[in-house]
Amino acid sequence: MEILVLAEHRRGEIREVTFEMLTKGRELAKKTNSRLSTIILGKNIKDKVEILARFADRVLMIDDDRFEFFNSDLYQHVLSNVIREMKPILTLIGHTSYGIDLAPSLAVSLNTPLITDCLDLDIQDGQLTAVRQMYGGKIYARFSAKKSESYIATIRQGVITPSEEALKGEIIELPPPSIIEPIKKKFIEYVLPEIGEVDITSADILVAIGRGIKDQSNIPLAEELAKTLGGVLACSRPIVDKGWLPPDRQVGSSGKTVKPKLYLALGISGAFQHIVGMKNSQLIIAVNKDPNAPIFNIAHYGVVEDLFKILPILTEKIKELKKKPS
Repeated sequence: MEILVLAEHRRGEIREVTFEMLTKGRELAKKTNSRLSTIILGKNIKDKVEILARFADRVLMIDDDRFEFFNSDLYQHVLSNVIREMKPILTLIGHTSYGIDLAPSLAVSLNTPLITDCLDLDIQDGQLTAVRQMYGGKIYARFSAKKSESYIATIRQGVITPSEEALKGEIIELPPPSIIEPIKKKFIEYVLPEIGEVDITSADILVAIGRGIKDQSNIPLAEELAKTLGGVLACSRPIVDKGWLPPDRQVGSSGKTVKPKLYLALGISGAFQHIVGMKNSQLIIAVNKDPNAPIFNIAHYGVVEDLFKILPILTEKIKELKKKPS
C-alpha cells in the first residue's frame, strides 16, 4: 500500500503545510505498513526534491515549464493519471487556496471519496476517518468516508507539528505528459498583499490582544510591545468585530491558524474558537486578570494581573535588555 502527499510550493519555496502532511502521512504509513511518497510538479525543482527526500520514502517529480505556476486543470490531468497507476490508499493535499481549487475536481474525476479541511486523520481497517470542526468551531466531529480502495483528504494548515525523519528517499523523475487536455484556466499574475499588511501565519512572535484591551486607543501599547519583541500584532474575533484591527490579524476558527515560537495573549479569555487557532504555538504566555480564564488551561506560563500594569513594564524591560551588550 502507498500514501501519497502532494507537495505545495509557491514563489520558489516549499510551503510549510507540505511538511505537516508528510508528518501525518508518515504516521499513517507506519500504522498501515505503507510506503510514503510525495509528488511535486514544477519548473527547475531539483533543489526542492532534495529537501523532500528527507521526509519520504519516494519523491516523484515532474519538471516541466508548463508547471512553473499552479494551475488546477494541469495538476488534475497529471495527478489523476498518477493516482490511477499508483492506486494509493490515501492522497493528501493541503487545505489551501491551491488544494480547495484542486481536490474536489480531482476526486470527482477519480470517483474517489473526499474529506476536506481535516484536523486529524486515521485509517481503521482500510477505512478513512477524519476529525473536522462543525458549527463555527464549537465542536469536533469524526467522519467516516464511504468504504473505498482509495481516498483523498485536505489537511488544514497549522494543526500538525512537522517532524523530520532524516530519510534519504528515492527520487524518481516522471516524464511530463506529452498531451494535455484543453485547459480552461490560465495563470495571470500573483497579487501580493498591500504594503502594510502582514501574514500572521508566518510570524515567529505574535502579541495577540482581546477584549481586555478595552479601547482602540490602547492598541498602540500592545503594538509597541510587539515591535520591541520583533513580532507582529494579532487579535481575537471581538477586536475585528469592533473594526479595531483588520480581519487578516484574527486568530481562531473564523480567522487564521498560527503556530509561532512565542504567542503572547493579552486580555484574551480563551474561547474555544480562539484556542483552536493557536494551541500549537511553541510557547504560550497569557496575561489576564481573571484567574479562571480558559486561556490558562493551555498557556505554558500565565500572569494573573491587569494587562495595563504588565504592558509598559514588560516593554521597557525588553528594551533595556536589548541595549545591554551581548
